[in-house]
Amino acid sequence: MKPVRGSAHALESLRDREIERREAERTLEAPDRQLAGRGGREILFRKYDDVVLQQPMVLCVVVEEQADERVVVTAYKSSKIEKYLTGGTA
Repeated sequence: MKPVRGSAHALESLRDREIERREAERTLEAPDRQLAGRGGREILFRKYDDVVLQQPMVLCVVVEEQADERVVVTAYKSSKIEKYLTGGTA
């Protein structure tokens, strides 16, 4: 398994969006859904209980595979669970 590194933007996104780093790590380890992104990137999704908002959310983590590591490009959360986990338009 390749090591994982968070880009400066990703680490800033976690802080600004009040996402716990451990939740992003859990998404990397066991996503509920994966999709191909632009430019060879991968988007990982996982439902979780957000402690800040105190409600179920979906966490989206964008990853770029490199030769020797996986780089987390950004992370964001959404309350639109159906949209991200089932491909709906909610």
